[in-house]
Amino acid sequence: MTGTTRSSHDLDPRRRRALVRSWRRGMREMDLVLGGFADAEIDRLSDEEVTELEAILDVPDANLFKWVTGEVAVPPEYDTPLWARITASRGR
Repeated sequence: MTGTTRSSHDLDPRRRRALVRSWRRGMREMDLVLGGFADAEIDRLSDEEVTELEAILDVPDANLFKWVTGEVAVPPEYDTPLWARITASRGR
């Protein structure tokens, strides 16, 4: 997979930006984790979950990668049900 497989035509501007940001991370591994999740879930996220996703997208890839691999514990403010869904989606 090289990028989004989902059309963004039905998304509001905020969700479109989050979808693009999820796929254009800079670290390919994080593109796949966050982009894959966004492709599958962006249209089903509540406004509060989109806010959480935007906060996650502001975290540097190197930190996110360490959280995903378990090298470093996820900080409590990011260890949310949404983060659990993102990491669970890796197997899709």
